[in-house]
Amino acid sequence: MPVGMFAYILKRLLLIIPTLFGIMLVNFIIVQAAPGGPVEQAISQITGTGVGATERFAGGGGDMLAAPKPQQHSTSNAPSKYRGAQGLEPDVIKSIEKMYGFDKPAHERFWIMMKDYATFHFGDSFFKGRSVVSLVLEKMPVSISLGLWTTLLIYIISIPLGIKKAVRDGTPFDVWTSTAITIGYAIPSFLFAVLLIILFAGGSYVSIFPLRGLTSDGWSEMSLFMKVADYFWHLVLPIVAMVIGGFASLTMLTKNSFIEEIGKQYVLTARAKGCSERQVLYGHVFRNAMLIVIAGFPAAFLSILFTGSLLIEVIFSLDGLGLLGFEAAMNRDYPVMFGTLFFFTLLGLIFNLIGDILYTIVDPRIDFAKLGKA
Repeated sequence: MPVGMFAYILKRLLLIIPTLFGIMLVNFIIVQAAPGGPVEQAISQITGTGVGATERFAGGGGDMLAAPKPQQHSTSNAPSKYRGAQGLEPDVIKSIEKMYGFDKPAHERFWIMMKDYATFHFGDSFFKGRSVVSLVLEKMPVSISLGLWTTLLIYIISIPLGIKKAVRDGTPFDVWTSTAITIGYAIPSFLFAVLLIILFAGGSYVSIFPLRGLTSDGWSEMSLFMKVADYFWHLVLPIVAMVIGGFASLTMLTKNSFIEEIGKQYVLTARAKGCSERQVLYGHVFRNAMLIVIAGFPAAFLSILFTGSLLIEVIFSLDGLGLLGFEAAMNRDYPVMFGTLFFFTLLGLIFNLIGDILYTIVDPRIDFAKLGKA
């Protein structure tokens, strides 16, 4: 490995620490300021006033409901800083605070959390009674399936289409494909998902594809071929819904990159030397034009994996990371919220570094010695 590249990678790895710390600190402050924390959620469960996501998903956290019920004629009339806590004995509130670590000041809770995260100890969910790691590992296959196949399909469609649009810029093909891309981009993926359900999943017309889940009942008893076929059959509608709205920007980016490179002097020189259009396009232009496209693959995959599939997971009842994050936010399940935030932020920073390294694989002319000094 060249010295300049090693120095650049080392610098970027060291920058991950303060960047990650800053992101966690900002989010911690914002979440602490938001109303309806886990103590309030627990109080609402005890007093019978819990609604929404907390009420739906509280079944997994039996320990939370183990706190004593308030007495009918409580003698405690002191005002409480928690909403809905009137009538609860102070000892009950203190026990709930201690259960969730809220008996300590905010800055102390943050330092304890960061010390645990430094050793990749993410704790247990407040309301599901399981470790954050086990929850993430359980949900990850669903999100990886959506993210990986969607990203691959987007690249497989967008790159050839973008190249062809660049070569045939201004022709009727370019015009009508741009119109189709614009329409697809304008339709939100969740709305397109609803349309697909109506048309193909028994909504109003035909029932060709399954409506929910990644596998059918009795999947474990199927043959290997049937398992694979059933898995992809369940993925068709969710992935189509995500691809339709995702390939527009990459297609236009590919087209614009190729158009910019085609107009440069080295292309004119290659043509003057008698190179065919195919040799010019794929032997000279492709490597330079694809720099930004290929380097953006890790970030694109991460974006689709952890953010782009939330509503799709909800609509198709796919129990993945997007749905887990939504439930955690609604429930104020802090260990899940901050644990997944830490892990995915760290993963995102590493993926960005991988994207930079990919630049050198595509174009060895990049000087990491200069980048390391930047």
